[in-house]
Amino acid sequence: MEQLWQKISALPIFSTELKTGSALRATPESIEFVSRLLGRKPGSISLYTTALTHRSAIHDPAMPLNTHSNQRLEFLGDAILGLVITDYLFRELPESPEGELSNTRAKIVNRKSLAGFARSINIGDHLILGESADHTKIRTSESTLADAFEAFIGAIWLDRGISAATAFINEHVIEHRRFNTMITAEHNHKSRLIEHTQALHLPAPRYIIISEEGAEHEKRFTVEVSCDGKVLGKGTAPRKKEAEQHAAAEAMHKLESTS
Repeated sequence: MEQLWQKISALPIFSTELKTGSALRATPESIEFVSRLLGRKPGSISLYTTALTHRSAIHDPAMPLNTHSNQRLEFLGDAILGLVITDYLFRELPESPEGELSNTRAKIVNRKSLAGFARSINIGDHLILGESADHTKIRTSESTLADAFEAFIGAIWLDRGISAATAFINEHVIEHRRFNTMITAEHNHKSRLIEHTQALHLPAPRYIIISEEGAEHEKRFTVEVSCDGKVLGKGTAPRKKEAEQHAAAEAMHKLESTS
């Protein structure tokens, strides 16, 4: 993948100063902020200045004429973040079907989640805004923070390459304290069902394979989950554990709908 990046980055369309450069001069504070996040001095500080520039700045008469907002870098960073998160979920959740993987990814990369990741690195304090803009409102806006976070990833990709961008996402998204909670809430339906039954002082759920169909290489297992003698849900999948998760998910849906 690194070799592919090297070939792509050599193309003329990735001339960073031509496409994303900003005439704004970086302050010592912004240079220190970027360097701290990267763990080293940036190769092109203008990329990060652009990543931190809100669209309100480009309409400010006091700004240089060729000032660029972070919207193009946000477009790039969004794709990079989606790729890295998709790769992580695909590898770490081998028994999860496509639908659950898509739902989990959506929870991780939505505006609210990204704004939370952005706040954890205080990116709002370093945004470049137009003088007439409502600074307090913009610096705390979920949309603004999410865009800046993605734009920053885009800047890292162009400046340092795929390895640095992935390292940033690993540190500030995947290793974030809320990340595992997002995954657990979506995927570990069996744990949720156990917690639910324990809260009601009921016996532990029981999973039973009620059918097994198909040739050896294309098996389909149907599992039934019950508790205290009552069938709560059923699930079918190519793997037993996956079928159990589907059964637990159906059970939780029924229980939460009637509670």
